[in-house]
Amino acid sequence: MQNGVITFSRNAFFPLTNVCRNDCGYCIFKTAVHDSCVMAPAQVEKTLEVSAAMGCTEALFTFGEKPEEEPGFSPLIQRLGYNTILDYCYAMCERAIDVGLLPHTNAGILTYDELSRFKEVNASMGLMLETTAEIPAHARSPGKKPEVRIAMMEDAGKLQIPFTTGLLIGIGEGESDREDSLKVIADLHRRFGHIQEVIIQNFCPKEGTAMAAVTPPGTDEIARSIQMAREILPDDIGVQIPPNLADAAKLIPFGVSDLGGVSPLTIDYVNPEHAWPQIQELQDLVGENTLKERLCIYSQYIEKGWFPKRLQPLITHLTQEINTRTNVTG
Repeated sequence: MQNGVITFSRNAFFPLTNVCRNDCGYCIFKTAVHDSCVMAPAQVEKTLEVSAAMGCTEALFTFGEKPEEEPGFSPLIQRLGYNTILDYCYAMCERAIDVGLLPHTNAGILTYDELSRFKEVNASMGLMLETTAEIPAHARSPGKKPEVRIAMMEDAGKLQIPFTTGLLIGIGEGESDREDSLKVIADLHRRFGHIQEVIIQNFCPKEGTAMAAVTPPGTDEIARSIQMAREILPDDIGVQIPPNLADAAKLIPFGVSDLGGVSPLTIDYVNPEHAWPQIQELQDLVGENTLKERLCIYSQYIEKGWFPKRLQPLITHLTQEINTRTNVTG
């Protein structure tokens, strides 16, 4: 990574459903099955079109993990003409490509074959490792077992999928657990070369959750985790923080190279109480560093050709588009 360059992606966030088989102790994203628990295709398409018109380059698709395991969900998705949420997401990825956005999907745990299928319509994909520790907050979340998440990240490496992962700081793990988690990620990257960025995300307590009264990590603790990440991870992995959740201006000097996806249109549906900074505000956050827009697939993976051939014209077009923007420096 170049010193003094802080990157970000201009994106739109699509939570296709909040129904999830996991029940994490800190999460308000999950909802019960109800008639409108799936984002309607018309809403997805309208948001895609508006986002593209606003200059977004990334469509971030996410949803609760394996929602079909929740009783009553399957009939709802089938009413829309799809057998599963994955079929629906695949179709929306294709629609995103049609309107000029690169899909990035974070669908929770996927099998090797499912990853292989989604590689056909995604420029990059992601899954937060969160932690390698066994913690009470994950006791009712089968998809948060560390070995399950590591295995999926390994499959993504075998498939040469440019991949985003990260740690969730303050959910019951300790500093030694964070060190272990970062070493696991570093080892995966040394074996497969596919980890493009690691998010150091701070836990934010939510009312109504089991961890509502837990004190979140402070800036110093987050800074130590960023420093640890930069020391342990290979140099070609970006270290990212969400600028709506932490004090980016104070944390950037500790080794941050990326501010992640920032949307001029959609909210952070996982942390809705924390608004995104306006894109024009990012320059103030990075101070004397150079702010540079990027695509959801990092440049080194574009050079390697780690993307489906159908995306080549769109990647070329969007690369030219962000290189000619005048509202950020770089």
